[in-house]
Amino acid sequence: MASSTVERFAGAVLAAEALALVVVLGWQVVALLSGDTIDVPSSLALIVLTAVAVAALAAFAISVWRRVSWGRSGGIVAQLLILAVALGAATGQYGDPGTAVLIAVPGLAGFILLLAATRRAAAERDDR
Repeated sequence: MASSTVERFAGAVLAAEALALVVVLGWQVVALLSGDTIDVPSSLALIVLTAVAVAALAAFAISVWRRVSWGRSGGIVAQLLILAVALGAATGQYGDPGTAVLIAVPGLAGFILLLAATRRAAAERDDR
């Protein structure tokens, strides 16, 4: 069955988040190679974790586009983690509300779209 508009938008948000993390990953690699890091093992660990997040978000994006349920549930968890990062960016000694909003807006949009896609899939399953 073809994906709906909601699923396409949700997949596009997940793909855009994966692409944004690719940019962050490149920035981390450049910082490591230029010696702009204090702790090399921590930098390497962060690079690996960022690469895993890129792979996960890309897999979620593809599966949401293809209407696979694990992609929706994984995408919802990813959006909740993104919203937690946004909350952390807004609070604390070095909190920056502008950065928090830039992180939270796509996270909230993705969350709402994934919930709508999940509801749509459940309604179609009940109609059969």
